[in-house]
Amino acid sequence: MKNKVIALIAALTMAGSMVACGNAAASESANTDTAQANDAAPADTDTAAADNAAQAADSDVAYIKDKGTLIVGITDFAPMDYKDDNGEWIGFDADMAKKVAESLGVKAEFVEIDWDNKILELENKSIDAVWNGMTLTNEVKNAMECTNAYLNNAQVVVVTASDADNYKTVDDVAGLSFAVESGSAGETAAADNNFEYTSLTSQADAVMEVAAGTSDACIIDLLMAGAMVGEGTSYENLTYTVELTTEEYGIGCRKGSDLAAFINDELKAYYADGSMQSTAKTYGVQEAIIAQ
Repeated sequence: MKNKVIALIAALTMAGSMVACGNAAASESANTDTAQANDAAPADTDTAAADNAAQAADSDVAYIKDKGTLIVGITDFAPMDYKDDNGEWIGFDADMAKKVAESLGVKAEFVEIDWDNKILELENKSIDAVWNGMTLTNEVKNAMECTNAYLNNAQVVVVTASDADNYKTVDDVAGLSFAVESGSAGETAAADNNFEYTSLTSQADAVMEVAAGTSDACIIDLLMAGAMVGEGTSYENLTYTVELTTEEYGIGCRKGSDLAAFINDELKAYYADGSMQSTAKTYGVQEAIIAQ
């Protein structure tokens, strides 16, 4: 009898131990699952935050808003970008850039660049946009994220007014020596027509060469010619004659930048409310505007 009692007690003790072990194992498993879930939650949060940070880093609009300035690469180019008597940058492009900067909640800052280096300036983030009566050539469109065209333009030959009657066709001007801006559509036109030419820093310098008599002619943008040469300008003894090309202006941003789409939307709004047209009239380029 005693042996049976001892055996019964032993069996009950073993059963209790097995239940306790089972409960401990279950508890440990539950704790492990909870810990794993807790570990996973921060990882998911971190991934989402990283994705958001990456998207912000890829956004030029966010980058510009964060630093508080829209840096615009320009040259001295009336009526698009030039300084008034107070040294402030004005012009059709300058005024439009200021409006876009205001929409971004930042200040527009204008930086004179070497036109030949405009793509490098964008890539280095020295500037955020090239907004300076830039012709939408294939090279430009391949290297930059460009806006829609907003103005029509042409490349024209500028000569002294007294000689203008002698230069009515491309053949007439073929033997002249030209001054052009380096990296410009004018330089391309000169090369395409096999003209003899000298490349200078700006279109304004090219006009000065003709005025000084060191070049027979220059090739510049039609809109610039309308503002710089002829009656009522600083170069009354100059005029423009032959139209070598027709083209369109656009604004260039970094390749893949979302800033170009933002500017497109803004220009469309300015065209719709008439402010684009009224600004164009201020600078005499209203006939060149392209509907947005």
